[in-house]
Amino acid sequence: MSWKNPSSKRIALLKVTLFTVALLPLAKLGHAAYTDSLGANPIEKITHLTGYWALTFLLITLSATPLRLLTGWSWWLRLRRMLGLFAFFYALLHVLTYLVLDQFFDWPAIAEDVFKRPYITVGFSVFLILLALAATSTNAMVRRLGGKRWQSLHRWVYVAACGGVAHFIWLVKKDLTRPLTFAAILGLLLIVRLSRLLHSDK
Repeated sequence: MSWKNPSSKRIALLKVTLFTVALLPLAKLGHAAYTDSLGANPIEKITHLTGYWALTFLLITLSATPLRLLTGWSWWLRLRRMLGLFAFFYALLHVLTYLVLDQFFDWPAIAEDVFKRPYITVGFSVFLILLALAATSTNAMVRRLGGKRWQSLHRWVYVAACGGVAHFIWLVKKDLTRPLTFAAILGLLLIVRLSRLLHSDK
């Protein structure tokens, strides 16, 4: 059977493989923590790695539609929900690392950070968007909201991606290679999205 029309069994196998691969960064991070090899500042390392993978999975999620357009394989879209949930999962770990390990639930200090540091303000805003998208990702929520309202809500994923890239750029003080690479990839994905919207209006 070709990859253009894969069987349900092949899709299920692909999802299991994707699920396993998506957990590898967490397994690697856990191993590093167990072997005490996170470096001189382990909290900072965990914060950076979880944020990096949250943004990585978010951009991979956004690439599903361009990949479908390029390959003609519609099954890319069947992986999008899982990829999006992994983006939220790593974003949740990222935020929890800050709240628990870094700030120890010091809510006044957290509030001060959110209001005084733009990159944290943006970061929390992105997390709230991802939280809303994850909470409405089920089939039941699609039916409850209705197709058009659900699609309108989930277009906020592009706002989250832009905010995530901005958060990354603000956070990095010296070598901007990685955040600018993310920005370039996001720009390309937005161009594909815009061209698709313009084409659909013709």
